[in-house]
Amino acid sequence: MSATPNRVLIVDDEPNIRSGMALGLKSSGLEIATASDVDEAWNLFEKLHPRILITDLRMPGARTGIDLVRKVMHGRPETKILVVTAFGSIESAVEAMRLGAYDYITKPVDLELLRMQVRKALDHSTLSEENRLLREDLAARREHPEILGESEAIKTLFSRIRRIADTELTVLIQGESGTGKELVAKAIHDLSPRNEAPFIAVNVGALPETLIESELFGHEKGAFSGADRRKPGWFEMARGGTLFLDEIGEMTPKTQVDLLRVLEQRELRRLGGETLISIDARFVVATHRDVDKLVAEGKLREDLYYRLNVVSLRVPPLRERREDIPMLAEFFLARACARHRREPKRIAGAAMKILCDYSWPGNVRQLINSMERLAVMVDDETIHAEDLPAKKTQTPRISLATTLDDAVQEAEKAAILAALETCNRRREPTAKVLGISVRTLQLKMSRLGIS
Repeated sequence: MSATPNRVLIVDDEPNIRSGMALGLKSSGLEIATASDVDEAWNLFEKLHPRILITDLRMPGARTGIDLVRKVMHGRPETKILVVTAFGSIESAVEAMRLGAYDYITKPVDLELLRMQVRKALDHSTLSEENRLLREDLAARREHPEILGESEAIKTLFSRIRRIADTELTVLIQGESGTGKELVAKAIHDLSPRNEAPFIAVNVGALPETLIESELFGHEKGAFSGADRRKPGWFEMARGGTLFLDEIGEMTPKTQVDLLRVLEQRELRRLGGETLISIDARFVVATHRDVDKLVAEGKLREDLYYRLNVVSLRVPPLRERREDIPMLAEFFLARACARHRREPKRIAGAAMKILCDYSWPGNVRQLINSMERLAVMVDDETIHAEDLPAKKTQTPRISLATTLDDAVQEAEKAAILAALETCNRRREPTAKVLGISVRTLQLKMSRLGIS
């Protein structure tokens, strides 16, 4: 659990000082709690998770303020601690800061100075939290590059992933085929407290009905013909971790009933077994189909739908985040070149424009496959528009052109005209901007009817 914004815990054995600081800080709109000794303070700290701790160092009893500072820094080092000390005991304040305290204030306490120090500590804490979230975000994106991007759609998706990752909520992920639903599930797992335990991904729709019960629940030796040994199921294999069930819209009615029972009771029996086995796994499920339509058509049980749809995430198709395509294309191309031991390649402007304007019905998976092919099949260090496959089934967004050849010509013409305008119609700098030779530029201009 993270610290609560603007919550402050004040620890001092002198009631007047304690209440005076509390009253002075309440006027700043802060939420204040107080304690008179170290034991009471720690109990409140564990319960309230304050962002700021203000503590006296010298208190009666076996435990001192230094002990409290040491304990808090060990358990929750992100907490900002202000220590209050008498003028003649600065050495103790220095020791507290060596242990991790943010700053110190001398007695008698100046309330205006206290308010200023608390505000600075809160600002510093907020910045630290933002930096931590950014580091986690970047780490997750490096681990899952297929969902890289700076579009608002991807930023919103990652924000929601971060918000739910450290919970135990069941998550329903929806999105078209190829958008990266399993990668989103893996990101949720990797950012969760369960990340050291297994992540088990299962496509339930790809299994025959005769096998799915055994695979999900496991079986005992002799449970059926061919069961020559005990075998744990996926629910058990995901113990302590995350079980990702993909394509739940393809589940049979019986499998839906079995899954509902496990979700409700958190226990199961293996096939042929009598012992109840408790389940400790977080459930993340996904489908490329419209779940509301599935429920309306009776293909997905309504009670199961409500169990699964606690939190819903939608993974946007690539056509809804076209601004991410250049980053993704360059990343996957570089990765493919390295994987297949090819020299690094770049994508020319005209070719990139076509990639950005294409509808990508297969989404990120299709883009990855396209970059793999280009990395291997193109010999030149630059991928040009003519290197892209011409398929009539592709539907460019830039015009009413019906083939990719038409789109290539339109994109090339637009790119050349734009470069000519930028370079004051001088051919040598125009060719350099486009990454082609002057001779190639002249041929293209002639073919495209550019004077």
